[in-house]
Amino acid sequence: MLSSWGNGEGKSDCCINWRGMKCDNHMGHVISLDLHGQPYTEMGYHVQYLGGKIGTSLAELLHLKHLNLSRNQFEGILPTQLGNLSNLQSPDLGYNNGHMITCENLDWLSGLHLLRQLDLSWVNLSKATHWPQAINKMPSLTELHLSYTQLPPINPTVSISHINSSTSSLAQLLGSMPDAFRTMTSLAYLDLSDNDLNGSIPDDFGNTTTLVYLDLSQNHLLGSMLNAFRTMNLLAYLDLSNNELNGSISDAFGNMTTLAYLDLSQNQLLGSMPDAFRTMNLLAYLDLFDNDLDGSISDAFGNMTTLSYLDLSWNQLLGSMPDAFGNMTTLASLYLTFNQLEGEIPKSLRGLCNLREFSLSYNNLTGPLEKDFLACSTNTLDFLNLSHNRLRGTSFPHLSGFSQLTYLDLGFNQLNGTLPESIGQLPQLKLLDISSNSLQGPRFPHWLHTQKGLMELDISASRISDVIPNWLWNSIEYWGWLNVSNNHISGTLPNLTSHPRSLAMDMSSNCLEGSIPQSIFKNAIWLDLSKNKFSGLVSLLCNITKSGWAMQTLHLRNNNLTGALPSSLKNCRDVHLVDLGKNKLSGRLPSWIGGSLSDLIVFNLRSNEFNGIIPLNLCQLRKIRMLDLSRNNLSGAIPKCLKNLTTMAHKGSLIIAYYEMVYNLSKQYVDNTLVQWKGKELEYKNTLGLIKSIDFSSNKLIGEIPIEVTDLVELVSLNLSRNNLIGPIPSTIGQLKSLDFLDLSQNQLSGGIPSSLAQIAHPSVLDLSNNTLLGKIPSGT
Repeated sequence: MLSSWGNGEGKSDCCINWRGMKCDNHMGHVISLDLHGQPYTEMGYHVQYLGGKIGTSLAELLHLKHLNLSRNQFEGILPTQLGNLSNLQSPDLGYNNGHMITCENLDWLSGLHLLRQLDLSWVNLSKATHWPQAINKMPSLTELHLSYTQLPPINPTVSISHINSSTSSLAQLLGSMPDAFRTMTSLAYLDLSDNDLNGSIPDDFGNTTTLVYLDLSQNHLLGSMLNAFRTMNLLAYLDLSNNELNGSISDAFGNMTTLAYLDLSQNQLLGSMPDAFRTMNLLAYLDLFDNDLDGSISDAFGNMTTLSYLDLSWNQLLGSMPDAFGNMTTLASLYLTFNQLEGEIPKSLRGLCNLREFSLSYNNLTGPLEKDFLACSTNTLDFLNLSHNRLRGTSFPHLSGFSQLTYLDLGFNQLNGTLPESIGQLPQLKLLDISSNSLQGPRFPHWLHTQKGLMELDISASRISDVIPNWLWNSIEYWGWLNVSNNHISGTLPNLTSHPRSLAMDMSSNCLEGSIPQSIFKNAIWLDLSKNKFSGLVSLLCNITKSGWAMQTLHLRNNNLTGALPSSLKNCRDVHLVDLGKNKLSGRLPSWIGGSLSDLIVFNLRSNEFNGIIPLNLCQLRKIRMLDLSRNNLSGAIPKCLKNLTTMAHKGSLIIAYYEMVYNLSKQYVDNTLVQWKGKELEYKNTLGLIKSIDFSSNKLIGEIPIEVTDLVELVSLNLSRNNLIGPIPSTIGQLKSLDFLDLSQNQLSGGIPSSLAQIAHPSVLDLSNNTLLGKIPSGT
């Protein structure tokens, strides 16, 4: 192909007309080829990229100095003929379709004597076992990008030139930080992130004193924060996040006065924050998120006047917020979420005029929330989360001046007064949560009519006693999440011919009545209409939404719904939770449940009027964790095929949740259901995925307890009480060692109490009463 470019004038035309190509002005030789992809625009759509294999014909461009094929969809083996390009200074082959490009050795790099910059990020180097030697032969390299390359372990028997035996401890890193870096006296940029590196960071790594940028994030590095970096006097960027580092933060960081970016987040660092930070006069970014730091926040932060980003969230910090925070006038992002901070929000924060993101959620902050508590940031603030504290106030903060605010969460505080009209004057608002305060409705807030761009709304537990106005459905184009639960909203739901797409909707615990219109189900992924007064038949419309999603969660419990399970439910093939308990549904359980709803994790039909036998197809629910058919009129025998409910036989837990991206953040909505536990109905939410439960109690089941049930060895709860079961308790019942709740009472069971019950260690509930069993319950149970 390259020969077709022609000679002389034809070749010159290529240099002029071809995008991304540069040629030598005198000879017309191609010296630069930039064909990097543009896989995404700001809107997130695919735009332009190349694919296929990288051809060996590139090696014919003998005068090439710069090559950029990054961010495309190339695949296959990287041609080693690139090593013939002796003039090449900066090959960039990174970020191509995750590990689809492979390179089994890097020996070809030895021919690139002018190499200054090398980017092989996302290239699969898992078979390049001699890569340390190849790197060692590039002493003039200034930039090396090897992120997410699956670097293989270093073979300790392979000798690397220039290695000093006294520094061989560097080879502790299994994925690789060999002594080769020590000889690279020009290396300024090193990225080894996301490579499963392990072991400790040796002190001798600090001998790479030319480094300006170092990224070792997303590995498995161990040990304490030693002094490996104290001699890196030029280092401006250091990222050690997402590792397993422990111990305290070294005071040696105080000597690193050139650092502008420091990320130690998601490690296991302990102790208090060192005062050494006060001497880091150039630091603009500091992230200590998700460690085990404790103690109070030092006033030394007041000296860090260059800091623009500070994240201390998800630690165990105590005490109050220091007034010194007000001195950080360049601060744009401040995150203190999930700590144990107390006291009031300092008045000094009013002077933070550049603040854009501010989160203090999940602390113990008290005191009034002043109207002007962030007075100077009205034109910059776009993210504010003060939820889950104990903030109070007789009037809501004045918000109308925050012209850029897109995310506002004040939920779960003690704010009182009426729902503020000033929220309706926030032109950019996308998410609003003012739930669970002491606000006084009583009307549905009319200012929502002006919020055309709102994507998430949570005004649950806001003492609203009203009907949902029609303009709410018609004025907003898209709902990501709508929560109006735990109010006193009455009336009926309209059968709208067109309404906004809604991914998640919670209207539970209100006074809504009438039938449930089919249109409500049309685009819902997560729907909770439980604890209302809905009646009539259930008419589902379970479609895949325009975004490609389908219904995953359906809560309709505690209503007055009647009739059989709708056959349209079989179309909800992605649903993982169905809770229709406490209604007046009737008829037989359809045989299609097991085959059509194979992703079910929770299936609750408790307290209805279903009759007939338990269909054998129900045993196809291999992912089921909670199966509740109690308090119905079911008859017949318990199916032996229950042993096919294999999730109940294997360890593991999960959080059953739906994730929604809003404001470039992932919000999690955790499913819940009522579980009959120890004689009480309890609502399980975050721990719902821990429950592995079968409840067939209060029916008319007959026959023996099938021994196959005891194969479900990870069952936590088994309730077969209040039936007409006969025969012995299976002798292998002791296999259910995880049982915390076992109720076989009020049946017609006979025979001896199995001695294997002693293998179930201290269940909190064991009820075998009202049977004709013989013997004593074994000791140790």
